[in-house]
Amino acid sequence: MEQQQQQQLQHFIYPQHPLVFNPDDRRGYDCVGCNESVYGPSYSCTESGCYHYSHHKSCAELPLGLHHPLHPIHPLILFSPRLWTYIGEDKQLYKCELCKEDRDEYTYRCSRCDFNLHITCASLAPTTMEPEFHHHLLTPVWKWITFTCDLCGIEDKGMPYLCNLCGFWVHRRCTLFPRIVKVVRHKHLLHLTNSSLEFHQSNSRFCQICVRKVDTRYGLYYCSRCDYVAHLDCAIAEENREDIDLSKFEDEDSEVNESIDSAAPYEVKKFNVGDDKTQINTEISHFSHEHDLNLTDEVQNSQKCNGCSRAIVPPFYSCAKCSFSLHKSCANLPKEKQHPLHQHPLILIPMEPSKDFRCRACKRACNGFSYKCEGCDFYLDVQCSLISDILVHEGHEHQLILSTTTYQQNCTSCNSKSNQIFRCTVCEFALDFKCATLPYTTRYRQHEHSFTLCYTVEDDSNEYYCDICEEERDPKHWFYYCVDCNYPAHPNCILGGSLLGDNTNWKFGNSYEADCHPHPLTFIEETKDNPQCHNCGDPCSEFIFQCAPCNFYIHDRCLMNG
Repeated sequence: MEQQQQQQLQHFIYPQHPLVFNPDDRRGYDCVGCNESVYGPSYSCTESGCYHYSHHKSCAELPLGLHHPLHPIHPLILFSPRLWTYIGEDKQLYKCELCKEDRDEYTYRCSRCDFNLHITCASLAPTTMEPEFHHHLLTPVWKWITFTCDLCGIEDKGMPYLCNLCGFWVHRRCTLFPRIVKVVRHKHLLHLTNSSLEFHQSNSRFCQICVRKVDTRYGLYYCSRCDYVAHLDCAIAEENREDIDLSKFEDEDSEVNESIDSAAPYEVKKFNVGDDKTQINTEISHFSHEHDLNLTDEVQNSQKCNGCSRAIVPPFYSCAKCSFSLHKSCANLPKEKQHPLHQHPLILIPMEPSKDFRCRACKRACNGFSYKCEGCDFYLDVQCSLISDILVHEGHEHQLILSTTTYQQNCTSCNSKSNQIFRCTVCEFALDFKCATLPYTTRYRQHEHSFTLCYTVEDDSNEYYCDICEEERDPKHWFYYCVDCNYPAHPNCILGGSLLGDNTNWKFGNSYEADCHPHPLTFIEETKDNPQCHNCGDPCSEFIFQCAPCNFYIHDRCLMNG
Protein backbone atom coordinates (compact mmCIF):
# COMPACT_ATOMS: atom_id res chain seq x y z
CA MET A 1 0.00 0.00 0.00
CA GLU A 2 1.32 3.45 -0.86
CA GLN A 3 0.05 6.72 0.59
CA GLN A 4 -0.31 8.96 -2.47
CA GLN A 5 -1.68 12.04 -0.71
CA GLN A 6 -2.21 12.95 2.89
CA GLN A 7 -5.91 12.08 2.69
CA GLN A 8 -5.76 9.15 0.24
CA LEU A 9 -4.51 5.58 0.24
CA GLN A 10 -3.90 3.21 -2.65
CA HIS A 11 -5.07 -0.20 -1.40
CA PHE A 12 -4.64 -3.71 -2.80
CA ILE A 13 -8.32 -4.61 -2.30
CA TYR A 14 -9.42 -2.16 -5.01
CA PRO A 15 -6.49 -0.66 -6.94
CA GLN A 16 -8.76 1.06 -9.49
CA HIS A 17 -9.56 3.96 -7.12
CA PRO A 18 -7.77 5.42 -4.11
CA LEU A 19 -9.40 5.15 -0.68
CA VAL A 20 -10.25 8.57 0.80
CA PHE A 21 -9.77 9.32 4.50
CA ASN A 22 -12.78 10.36 6.61
CA PRO A 23 -11.86 11.45 10.17
CA ASP A 24 -15.36 10.79 11.56
CA ASP A 25 -17.32 8.23 9.50
CA ARG A 26 -20.81 7.63 11.00
CA ARG A 27 -22.42 5.56 8.23
CA GLY A 28 -21.92 2.24 10.01
CA TYR A 29 -20.75 0.31 6.93
CA ASP A 30 -18.97 -3.00 7.56
CA CYS A 31 -15.21 -2.85 7.38
CA VAL A 32 -13.84 -5.01 4.55
CA GLY A 33 -10.86 -5.89 6.69
CA CYS A 34 -12.42 -7.12 9.95
CA ASN A 35 -16.20 -7.17 9.18
CA GLU A 36 -16.98 -4.90 12.15
CA SER A 37 -19.06 -1.71 11.73
CA VAL A 38 -17.08 1.45 10.99
CA TYR A 39 -17.66 4.39 13.30
CA GLY A 40 -14.85 6.93 13.50
CA PRO A 41 -11.73 7.37 11.30
CA SER A 42 -12.04 5.42 8.07
CA TYR A 43 -10.83 4.98 4.52
CA SER A 44 -13.34 4.28 1.75
CA CYS A 45 -13.82 4.64 -1.97
CA THR A 46 -15.91 7.65 -2.90
CA GLU A 47 -16.43 6.65 -6.50
CA SER A 48 -19.99 5.78 -7.55
CA GLY A 49 -20.89 2.20 -6.64
CA CYS A 50 -17.82 1.61 -4.46
CA TYR A 51 -18.98 2.82 -1.05
CA HIS A 52 -18.90 -0.72 0.33
CA TYR A 53 -15.09 -0.70 0.23
CA SER A 54 -14.89 0.87 3.68
CA HIS A 55 -12.14 0.27 6.25
CA HIS A 56 -11.30 1.25 9.76
CA LYS A 57 -8.22 3.46 9.61
CA SER A 58 -6.25 0.78 11.47
CA CYS A 59 -7.39 -1.99 9.06
CA ALA A 60 -6.56 0.05 5.98
CA GLU A 61 -3.05 0.83 7.25
CA LEU A 62 -2.09 -2.76 8.15
CA PRO A 63 1.43 -3.73 6.97
CA LEU A 64 1.55 -6.03 3.94
CA GLY A 65 4.02 -8.36 5.65
CA LEU A 66 4.32 -9.63 9.20
CA HIS A 67 6.67 -11.81 11.30
CA HIS A 68 4.64 -13.63 13.94
CA PRO A 69 5.80 -15.84 16.86
CA LEU A 70 3.27 -18.53 15.93
CA HIS A 71 4.98 -19.02 12.56
CA PRO A 72 8.54 -17.76 12.93
CA ILE A 73 10.08 -19.68 10.01
CA HIS A 74 8.43 -17.61 7.23
CA PRO A 75 6.95 -14.12 6.91
CA LEU A 76 3.15 -13.83 6.62
CA ILE A 77 1.61 -11.83 3.75
CA LEU A 78 -1.66 -9.89 4.04
CA PHE A 79 -4.44 -11.02 1.72
CA SER A 80 -8.24 -10.96 1.48
CA PRO A 81 -10.41 -14.11 1.07
CA ARG A 82 -12.54 -12.01 -1.31
CA LEU A 83 -9.67 -12.18 -3.78
CA TRP A 84 -8.89 -15.84 -3.12
CA THR A 85 -9.08 -18.03 -6.22
CA TYR A 86 -10.83 -20.90 -4.43
CA ILE A 87 -13.37 -18.91 -2.45
CA GLY A 88 -16.69 -20.72 -2.42
CA GLU A 89 -14.97 -24.03 -3.24
CA ASP A 90 -12.82 -24.84 -0.23
CA LYS A 91 -12.95 -22.47 2.72
CA GLN A 92 -10.55 -24.73 4.61
CA LEU A 93 -7.75 -23.19 2.55
CA TYR A 94 -7.93 -19.96 4.56
CA LYS A 95 -9.12 -21.24 7.96
CA CYS A 96 -7.31 -19.43 10.77
CA GLU A 97 -4.90 -21.65 12.69
CA LEU A 98 -5.63 -19.87 15.97
CA CYS A 99 -9.44 -19.56 16.15
CA LYS A 100 -10.13 -22.46 13.73
CA GLU A 101 -12.74 -20.40 11.85
CA ASP A 102 -12.98 -19.32 8.21
CA ARG A 103 -14.42 -15.82 8.58
CA ASP A 104 -14.38 -13.52 5.58
CA GLU A 105 -11.81 -11.06 6.88
CA TYR A 106 -8.25 -10.04 6.06
CA THR A 107 -5.76 -12.77 6.86
CA TYR A 108 -2.00 -13.03 7.19
CA ARG A 109 -0.93 -16.09 5.19
CA CYS A 110 2.10 -18.24 4.51
CA SER A 111 1.33 -19.86 1.15
CA ARG A 112 4.22 -22.33 1.44
CA CYS A 113 2.83 -23.83 4.67
CA ASP A 114 -0.89 -23.07 4.21
CA PHE A 115 -0.71 -21.19 7.50
CA ASN A 116 -3.31 -18.45 8.10
CA LEU A 117 -4.03 -15.96 10.88
CA HIS A 118 -6.96 -13.53 10.89
CA ILE A 119 -5.79 -9.97 11.39
CA THR A 120 -7.76 -9.90 14.65
CA CYS A 121 -6.04 -13.09 15.83
CA ALA A 122 -2.59 -12.01 14.66
CA SER A 123 -2.88 -8.81 16.67
CA LEU A 124 -3.49 -10.59 19.99
CA ALA A 125 -0.97 -8.67 22.00
CA PRO A 126 -2.10 -8.88 25.65
CA THR A 127 0.35 -10.82 27.78
CA THR A 128 -2.41 -11.90 30.17
CA MET A 129 -6.15 -12.56 30.07
CA GLU A 130 -8.64 -12.50 32.93
CA PRO A 131 -11.60 -14.77 32.05
CA GLU A 132 -14.91 -14.54 33.90
CA PHE A 133 -14.75 -18.05 35.31
CA HIS A 134 -11.18 -18.25 36.69
CA HIS A 135 -9.77 -16.34 39.67
CA HIS A 136 -6.20 -16.05 38.29
CA LEU A 137 -4.76 -14.38 35.22
CA LEU A 138 -4.06 -16.57 32.17
CA THR A 139 -0.88 -16.14 30.15
CA PRO A 140 -0.59 -17.04 26.44
CA VAL A 141 1.99 -19.70 25.57
CA TRP A 142 3.54 -18.40 22.35
CA LYS A 143 4.38 -21.85 21.05
CA TRP A 144 2.48 -24.34 18.92
CA ILE A 145 2.00 -27.40 21.16
CA THR A 146 -0.35 -30.37 21.64
CA PHE A 147 -2.38 -30.10 24.86
CA THR A 148 -5.72 -31.07 26.42
CA CYS A 149 -7.94 -28.12 27.30
CA ASP A 150 -8.87 -28.28 31.01
CA LEU A 151 -12.21 -26.63 30.27
CA CYS A 152 -13.67 -28.42 27.23
CA GLY A 153 -11.59 -31.62 27.58
CA ILE A 154 -10.60 -31.67 23.89
CA GLU A 155 -7.03 -32.54 22.90
CA ASP A 156 -5.82 -30.06 20.33
CA LYS A 157 -2.76 -28.52 18.75
CA GLY A 158 -2.38 -24.80 19.09
CA MET A 159 -1.40 -21.95 21.38
CA PRO A 160 -3.04 -22.41 24.81
CA TYR A 161 -3.50 -19.99 27.67
CA LEU A 162 -1.97 -21.10 30.97
CA CYS A 163 -2.58 -20.35 34.65
CA ASN A 164 0.86 -20.89 36.17
CA LEU A 165 -0.55 -21.08 39.70
CA CYS A 166 -3.11 -23.79 38.95
CA GLY A 167 -1.46 -25.58 36.01
CA PHE A 168 -4.69 -24.80 34.09
CA TRP A 169 -4.48 -25.06 30.27
CA VAL A 170 -7.28 -23.73 28.09
CA HIS A 171 -8.04 -22.88 24.45
CA ARG A 172 -8.24 -19.20 23.63
CA ARG A 173 -11.79 -19.74 22.37
CA CYS A 174 -12.73 -21.41 25.65
CA THR A 175 -11.60 -18.40 27.67
CA LEU A 176 -14.63 -16.60 26.22
CA PHE A 177 -17.19 -18.83 27.98
CA PRO A 178 -19.30 -16.63 30.29
CA ARG A 179 -19.36 -17.33 34.03
CA ILE A 180 -23.18 -17.37 34.14
CA VAL A 181 -25.81 -18.41 31.57
CA LYS A 182 -29.60 -18.77 31.60
CA VAL A 183 -31.36 -21.51 29.64
CA VAL A 184 -35.07 -21.95 28.94
CA ARG A 185 -35.14 -25.42 30.44
CA HIS A 186 -34.15 -24.36 33.97
CA LYS A 187 -35.52 -21.70 36.29
CA HIS A 188 -32.19 -20.73 37.91
CA LEU A 189 -28.95 -19.32 36.57
CA LEU A 190 -26.22 -21.83 35.65
CA HIS A 191 -22.63 -21.23 36.78
CA LEU A 192 -19.55 -22.41 34.92
CA THR A 193 -17.38 -24.69 37.02
CA ASN A 194 -14.25 -26.65 36.19
CA SER A 195 -13.73 -28.23 39.60
CA SER A 196 -14.52 -31.94 39.89
CA LEU A 197 -14.59 -31.58 43.69
CA GLU A 198 -18.30 -30.67 43.55
CA PHE A 199 -19.21 -34.06 42.05
CA HIS A 200 -18.98 -37.68 43.06
CA GLN A 201 -16.93 -39.33 40.34
CA SER A 202 -18.72 -42.65 40.87
CA ASN A 203 -22.00 -41.12 39.75
CA SER A 204 -22.88 -40.93 36.05
CA ARG A 205 -23.85 -37.38 35.22
CA PHE A 206 -25.98 -36.41 32.23
CA CYS A 207 -26.40 -33.07 30.52
CA GLN A 208 -30.00 -31.99 31.16
CA ILE A 209 -30.18 -30.41 27.70
CA CYS A 210 -28.83 -33.08 25.32
CA VAL A 211 -29.21 -36.02 27.78
CA ARG A 212 -25.73 -37.37 27.10
CA LYS A 213 -22.91 -38.07 29.54
CA VAL A 214 -20.90 -35.23 31.05
CA ASP A 215 -17.26 -35.68 31.97
CA THR A 216 -17.11 -33.89 35.34
CA ARG A 217 -13.30 -33.71 35.19
CA TYR A 218 -13.69 -30.75 32.84
CA GLY A 219 -15.81 -27.62 32.61
CA LEU A 220 -19.62 -27.64 32.76
CA TYR A 221 -22.53 -25.38 33.68
CA TYR A 222 -24.10 -26.21 37.02
CA CYS A 223 -26.97 -25.21 39.31
CA SER A 224 -26.05 -26.31 42.82
CA ARG A 225 -29.56 -25.62 44.12
CA CYS A 226 -31.08 -28.26 41.83
CA ASP A 227 -28.00 -30.38 41.02
CA TYR A 228 -28.61 -29.46 37.36
CA VAL A 229 -25.71 -30.12 34.93
CA ALA A 230 -25.22 -29.06 31.30
CA HIS A 231 -22.43 -29.27 28.74
CA LEU A 232 -20.71 -25.96 28.00
CA ASP A 233 -21.74 -25.89 24.33
CA CYS A 234 -25.30 -27.12 25.06
CA ALA A 235 -25.94 -24.35 27.59
CA ILE A 236 -24.53 -21.66 25.29
CA ALA A 237 -26.53 -22.95 22.30
CA GLU A 238 -29.73 -23.10 24.36
CA GLU A 239 -29.27 -19.53 25.60
CA ASN A 240 -28.52 -18.23 22.09
CA ARG A 241 -31.37 -20.22 20.51
CA GLU A 242 -34.00 -18.33 22.47
CA ASP A 243 -32.06 -15.03 22.61
CA ILE A 244 -32.42 -14.81 26.39
CA ASP A 245 -31.81 -11.43 28.01
CA LEU A 246 -29.46 -12.27 30.88
CA SER A 247 -29.90 -8.81 32.41
CA LYS A 248 -33.32 -9.90 33.66
CA PHE A 249 -31.62 -12.55 35.80
CA GLU A 250 -28.81 -10.53 37.34
CA ASP A 251 -30.11 -11.32 40.81
CA GLU A 252 -28.77 -14.71 41.94
CA ASP A 253 -32.21 -15.56 43.33
CA SER A 254 -34.01 -14.75 40.06
CA GLU A 255 -35.94 -17.56 38.46
CA VAL A 256 -38.59 -18.15 35.81
CA ASN A 257 -42.08 -17.34 36.98
CA GLU A 258 -43.79 -20.69 36.69
CA SER A 259 -47.14 -19.55 38.06
CA ILE A 260 -50.16 -19.96 35.86
CA ASP A 261 -53.20 -17.79 35.36
CA SER A 262 -55.21 -18.03 38.57
CA ALA A 263 -58.46 -17.25 36.78
CA ALA A 264 -60.63 -20.36 36.39
CA PRO A 265 -61.29 -21.41 32.77
CA TYR A 266 -64.99 -21.86 33.52
CA GLU A 267 -67.83 -20.80 35.80
CA VAL A 268 -69.74 -23.51 37.67
CA LYS A 269 -73.50 -23.36 37.05
CA LYS A 270 -74.59 -26.59 38.76
CA PHE A 271 -72.85 -29.25 40.84
CA ASN A 272 -73.45 -32.39 42.88
CA VAL A 273 -71.62 -33.79 45.89
CA GLY A 274 -70.21 -37.30 45.43
CA ASP A 275 -70.10 -40.12 47.94
CA ASP A 276 -66.57 -39.10 48.92
CA LYS A 277 -67.82 -35.53 49.62
CA THR A 278 -66.03 -34.10 46.53
CA GLN A 279 -67.77 -31.56 44.34
CA ILE A 280 -68.78 -32.76 40.86
CA ASN A 281 -69.41 -29.87 38.46
CA THR A 282 -72.36 -30.98 36.32
CA GLU A 283 -72.89 -27.78 34.32
CA ILE A 284 -70.28 -25.16 33.45
CA SER A 285 -69.87 -22.06 31.32
CA HIS A 286 -66.48 -22.43 29.64
CA PHE A 287 -64.64 -19.40 28.24
CA SER A 288 -64.12 -21.18 24.90
CA HIS A 289 -67.81 -21.69 24.06
CA GLU A 290 -70.92 -19.53 23.94
CA HIS A 291 -73.29 -22.19 25.36
CA ASP A 292 -73.32 -23.93 28.73
CA LEU A 293 -71.82 -27.42 28.85
CA ASN A 294 -73.29 -30.40 30.72
CA LEU A 295 -71.44 -33.38 32.17
CA THR A 296 -72.43 -36.60 30.37
CA ASP A 297 -71.38 -40.19 29.70
CA GLU A 298 -73.18 -40.56 26.36
CA VAL A 299 -70.60 -40.77 23.56
CA GLN A 300 -71.73 -40.39 19.95
CA ASN A 301 -70.07 -42.34 17.14
CA SER A 302 -66.49 -41.14 16.42
CA GLN A 303 -66.98 -38.13 18.69
CA LYS A 304 -63.88 -36.01 19.38
CA CYS A 305 -62.97 -33.42 21.97
CA ASN A 306 -62.87 -29.80 20.75
CA GLY A 307 -59.91 -29.14 23.03
CA CYS A 308 -57.38 -31.87 22.23
CA SER A 309 -59.09 -33.20 19.04
CA ARG A 310 -58.75 -36.75 20.38
CA ALA A 311 -61.49 -39.37 20.79
CA ILE A 312 -63.90 -38.58 23.62
CA VAL A 313 -63.61 -40.63 26.81
CA PRO A 314 -66.48 -40.31 29.32
CA PRO A 315 -67.37 -38.52 31.48
CA PHE A 316 -67.03 -35.29 29.50
CA TYR A 317 -68.75 -31.94 28.98
CA SER A 318 -71.10 -31.57 26.02
CA CYS A 319 -73.18 -28.77 24.50
CA ALA A 320 -76.88 -29.59 24.04
CA LYS A 321 -77.22 -26.99 21.24
CA CYS A 322 -74.27 -27.97 19.03
CA SER A 323 -71.58 -30.61 18.59
CA PHE A 324 -69.10 -28.98 20.98
CA SER A 325 -67.58 -31.27 23.63
CA LEU A 326 -64.66 -31.20 26.06
CA HIS A 327 -62.87 -33.78 28.15
CA LYS A 328 -62.98 -32.90 31.84
CA SER A 329 -59.19 -32.53 31.71
CA CYS A 330 -59.40 -30.17 28.72
CA ALA A 331 -62.10 -28.10 30.44
CA ASN A 332 -59.65 -27.62 33.33
CA LEU A 333 -56.67 -26.55 31.21
CA PRO A 334 -55.13 -23.36 32.66
CA LYS A 335 -55.47 -20.21 30.57
CA GLU A 336 -51.72 -19.60 30.86
CA LYS A 337 -48.78 -21.91 31.41
CA GLN A 338 -45.00 -22.19 31.13
CA HIS A 339 -43.44 -24.96 29.04
CA PRO A 340 -39.80 -26.15 28.85
CA LEU A 341 -39.75 -25.69 25.06
CA HIS A 342 -40.30 -21.92 25.22
CA GLN A 343 -39.10 -19.05 27.38
CA HIS A 344 -42.34 -16.99 27.36
CA PRO A 345 -45.71 -17.80 28.95
CA LEU A 346 -48.16 -19.57 26.61
CA ILE A 347 -51.82 -18.51 26.38
CA LEU A 348 -54.64 -21.02 25.81
CA ILE A 349 -56.44 -20.22 22.54
CA PRO A 350 -59.79 -21.93 21.71
CA MET A 351 -60.39 -23.48 18.31
CA GLU A 352 -61.37 -20.95 15.65
CA PRO A 353 -63.62 -21.76 12.66
CA SER A 354 -61.65 -22.78 9.55
CA LYS A 355 -58.37 -22.13 11.37
CA ASP A 356 -55.55 -24.54 12.12
CA PHE A 357 -51.97 -24.40 13.35
CA ARG A 358 -48.90 -26.59 13.34
CA CYS A 359 -47.55 -27.70 16.70
CA ARG A 360 -43.88 -26.82 17.20
CA ALA A 361 -43.25 -30.00 19.19
CA CYS A 362 -44.86 -32.87 17.23
CA LYS A 363 -45.09 -30.95 13.90
CA ARG A 364 -48.72 -32.10 13.41
CA ALA A 365 -51.41 -29.82 12.02
CA CYS A 366 -54.26 -29.31 14.50
CA ASN A 367 -57.57 -27.45 14.70
CA GLY A 368 -58.17 -27.88 18.43
CA PHE A 369 -57.11 -25.70 21.34
CA SER A 370 -53.57 -24.35 21.23
CA TYR A 371 -51.11 -22.85 23.66
CA LYS A 372 -49.68 -19.86 21.86
CA CYS A 373 -46.98 -17.25 22.40
CA GLU A 374 -48.31 -14.20 20.60
CA GLY A 375 -44.94 -12.49 20.25
CA CYS A 376 -43.07 -15.51 18.85
CA ASP A 377 -45.83 -17.21 16.84
CA PHE A 378 -45.08 -20.36 18.84
CA TYR A 379 -47.83 -23.03 19.12
CA LEU A 380 -48.24 -26.23 21.12
CA ASP A 381 -51.22 -28.55 20.83
CA VAL A 382 -52.90 -29.77 24.02
CA GLN A 383 -51.23 -33.20 24.06
CA CYS A 384 -47.71 -31.81 23.73
CA SER A 385 -48.38 -29.03 26.23
CA LEU A 386 -49.12 -31.64 28.91
CA ILE A 387 -45.68 -33.27 28.62
CA SER A 388 -42.96 -31.82 30.83
CA ASP A 389 -39.23 -32.44 30.43
CA ILE A 390 -39.52 -35.85 32.11
CA LEU A 391 -41.62 -38.55 30.44
CA VAL A 392 -42.70 -41.97 31.65
CA HIS A 393 -44.12 -43.94 28.70
CA GLU A 394 -45.43 -47.50 28.73
CA GLY A 395 -43.59 -48.09 25.46
CA HIS A 396 -40.23 -48.03 27.27
CA GLU A 397 -39.10 -49.41 30.61
CA HIS A 398 -36.94 -46.46 31.65
CA GLN A 399 -37.65 -42.82 32.36
CA LEU A 400 -37.08 -40.45 29.42
CA ILE A 401 -35.70 -36.91 29.61
CA LEU A 402 -36.33 -34.14 27.06
CA SER A 403 -33.32 -33.38 24.87
CA THR A 404 -33.23 -30.10 22.89
CA THR A 405 -30.27 -29.73 20.56
CA THR A 406 -29.16 -27.72 17.54
CA TYR A 407 -28.57 -31.01 15.69
CA GLN A 408 -31.27 -33.57 14.80
CA GLN A 409 -31.61 -36.94 16.51
CA ASN A 410 -33.39 -40.12 15.42
CA CYS A 411 -36.54 -41.42 17.08
CA THR A 412 -36.26 -45.14 17.89
CA SER A 413 -39.98 -45.67 17.33
CA CYS A 414 -40.21 -44.29 13.77
CA ASN A 415 -36.65 -43.24 12.76
CA SER A 416 -37.71 -39.66 12.01
CA LYS A 417 -35.37 -36.82 12.95
CA SER A 418 -36.06 -34.05 15.43
CA ASN A 419 -34.25 -31.40 17.47
CA GLN A 420 -36.64 -32.07 20.35
CA ILE A 421 -36.62 -35.66 21.53
CA PHE A 422 -36.93 -37.66 24.76
CA ARG A 423 -33.81 -39.69 25.53
CA CYS A 424 -33.15 -42.57 27.91
CA THR A 425 -30.13 -42.24 30.20
CA VAL A 426 -29.84 -46.03 30.58
CA CYS A 427 -29.93 -47.14 26.93
CA GLU A 428 -29.96 -45.56 23.46
CA PHE A 429 -33.76 -45.36 23.22
CA ALA A 430 -35.17 -42.01 22.01
CA LEU A 431 -38.74 -40.86 21.36
CA ASP A 432 -39.97 -37.76 19.53
CA PHE A 433 -43.07 -35.78 20.50
CA LYS A 434 -45.12 -37.24 17.66
CA CYS A 435 -44.63 -40.82 18.86
CA ALA A 436 -44.84 -39.83 22.52
CA THR A 437 -48.36 -38.47 21.90
CA LEU A 438 -49.70 -41.27 19.66
CA PRO A 439 -53.17 -42.36 20.90
CA TYR A 440 -53.04 -45.74 22.62
CA THR A 441 -56.24 -46.85 20.84
CA THR A 442 -57.75 -45.54 17.61
CA ARG A 443 -60.14 -46.46 14.83
CA TYR A 444 -59.60 -46.70 11.08
CA ARG A 445 -62.35 -45.75 8.63
CA GLN A 446 -64.99 -48.50 8.51
CA HIS A 447 -62.99 -51.18 10.30
CA GLU A 448 -65.30 -52.70 12.95
CA HIS A 449 -62.70 -53.03 15.72
CA SER A 450 -60.36 -50.53 17.35
CA PHE A 451 -56.59 -50.65 16.91
CA THR A 452 -54.08 -50.71 19.76
CA LEU A 453 -50.59 -49.21 19.69
CA CYS A 454 -47.97 -51.99 19.93
CA TYR A 455 -44.32 -51.61 20.84
CA THR A 456 -42.99 -55.07 19.99
CA VAL A 457 -43.66 -57.37 17.03
CA GLU A 458 -46.81 -59.51 17.12
CA ASP A 459 -45.10 -62.84 16.31
CA ASP A 460 -41.76 -64.42 15.39
CA SER A 461 -42.48 -64.92 11.68
CA ASN A 462 -39.72 -62.46 10.61
CA GLU A 463 -42.13 -61.16 7.94
CA TYR A 464 -43.85 -57.94 8.90
CA TYR A 465 -46.10 -55.94 6.57
CA CYS A 466 -48.69 -53.19 6.85
CA ASP A 467 -52.13 -54.49 5.85
CA ILE A 468 -53.18 -51.04 4.61
CA CYS A 469 -50.32 -50.03 2.29
CA GLU A 470 -48.98 -53.61 1.98
CA GLU A 471 -45.42 -52.30 2.40
CA GLU A 472 -42.91 -53.97 4.70
CA ARG A 473 -42.74 -52.83 8.36
CA ASP A 474 -39.57 -52.35 10.36
CA PRO A 475 -39.89 -54.75 13.33
CA LYS A 476 -38.13 -52.22 15.58
CA HIS A 477 -40.78 -49.57 14.95
CA TRP A 478 -44.11 -49.13 16.73
CA PHE A 479 -47.31 -50.08 14.88
CA TYR A 480 -51.09 -50.34 15.32
CA TYR A 481 -52.70 -53.76 15.61
CA CYS A 482 -56.23 -55.17 15.56
CA VAL A 483 -55.92 -58.40 17.56
CA ASP A 484 -59.40 -59.60 16.50
CA CYS A 485 -58.49 -59.55 12.81
CA ASN A 486 -54.71 -60.07 13.08
CA TYR A 487 -54.44 -56.73 11.23
CA PRO A 488 -51.16 -54.71 11.66
CA ALA A 489 -50.61 -51.25 10.18
CA HIS A 490 -48.16 -48.36 10.13
CA PRO A 491 -49.20 -45.49 12.44
CA ASN A 492 -49.12 -43.10 9.47
CA CYS A 493 -51.45 -45.38 7.49
CA ILE A 494 -53.93 -45.67 10.36
CA LEU A 495 -53.89 -41.98 11.26
CA GLY A 496 -53.30 -40.58 7.78
CA GLY A 497 -55.05 -41.08 4.49
CA SER A 498 -55.86 -37.39 4.07
CA LEU A 499 -54.44 -34.29 2.44
CA LEU A 500 -52.80 -33.32 5.71
CA GLY A 501 -51.40 -36.77 6.34
CA ASP A 502 -51.70 -37.43 10.06
CA ASN A 503 -55.20 -36.27 11.10
CA THR A 504 -54.84 -37.36 14.72
CA ASN A 505 -55.39 -33.80 15.95
CA TRP A 506 -58.30 -32.88 13.68
CA LYS A 507 -61.90 -32.50 14.85
CA PHE A 508 -64.66 -32.81 12.22
CA GLY A 509 -68.40 -32.25 12.50
CA ASN A 510 -68.49 -28.76 14.04
CA SER A 511 -70.78 -26.17 12.45
CA TYR A 512 -69.83 -22.54 11.89
CA GLU A 513 -71.42 -19.36 10.61
CA ALA A 514 -69.81 -18.00 7.43
CA ASP A 515 -70.39 -14.90 5.30
CA CYS A 516 -70.40 -16.93 2.08
CA HIS A 517 -73.59 -18.88 2.96
CA PRO A 518 -76.82 -18.08 4.91
CA HIS A 519 -76.83 -21.40 6.82
CA PRO A 520 -74.27 -22.89 9.24
CA LEU A 521 -71.53 -24.93 7.51
CA THR A 522 -70.30 -28.27 8.86
CA PHE A 523 -66.62 -29.15 8.68
CA ILE A 524 -66.32 -32.69 7.24
CA GLU A 525 -63.36 -34.91 6.41
CA GLU A 526 -64.35 -36.28 3.00
CA THR A 527 -67.10 -36.83 0.43
CA LYS A 528 -67.75 -39.73 -1.91
CA ASP A 529 -68.87 -37.94 -5.08
CA ASN A 530 -66.33 -35.04 -5.15
CA PRO A 531 -68.77 -32.14 -5.67
CA GLN A 532 -67.51 -28.79 -6.96
CA CYS A 533 -66.29 -26.12 -4.55
CA HIS A 534 -68.69 -23.16 -4.60
CA ASN A 535 -65.73 -20.75 -4.54
CA CYS A 536 -63.01 -22.12 -6.84
CA GLY A 537 -64.90 -24.75 -8.85
CA ASP A 538 -62.38 -27.53 -8.16
CA PRO A 539 -63.63 -30.95 -6.95
CA CYS A 540 -64.04 -31.30 -3.18
CA SER A 541 -62.81 -34.56 -1.68
CA GLU A 542 -61.25 -33.86 1.72
CA PHE A 543 -61.35 -31.15 4.41
CA ILE A 544 -64.34 -29.17 3.27
CA PHE A 545 -67.29 -27.23 4.69
CA GLN A 546 -70.75 -28.44 3.77
CA CYS A 547 -74.35 -27.33 3.94
CA ALA A 548 -76.11 -30.62 3.16
CA PRO A 549 -79.67 -29.24 2.67
CA CYS A 550 -78.42 -26.73 0.09
CA ASN A 551 -75.89 -29.05 -1.54
CA PHE A 552 -73.30 -26.32 -0.82
CA TYR A 553 -69.57 -27.18 -0.56
CA ILE A 554 -66.46 -25.07 -0.10
CA HIS A 555 -62.82 -26.02 0.50
CA ASP A 556 -61.44 -25.18 3.92
CA ARG A 557 -58.66 -23.15 2.26
CA CYS A 558 -61.20 -21.18 0.21
CA LEU A 559 -63.25 -20.36 3.29
CA MET A 560 -60.12 -19.36 5.17
CA ASN A 561 -58.78 -17.16 2.38
CA GLY A 562 -62.17 -15.73 1.52
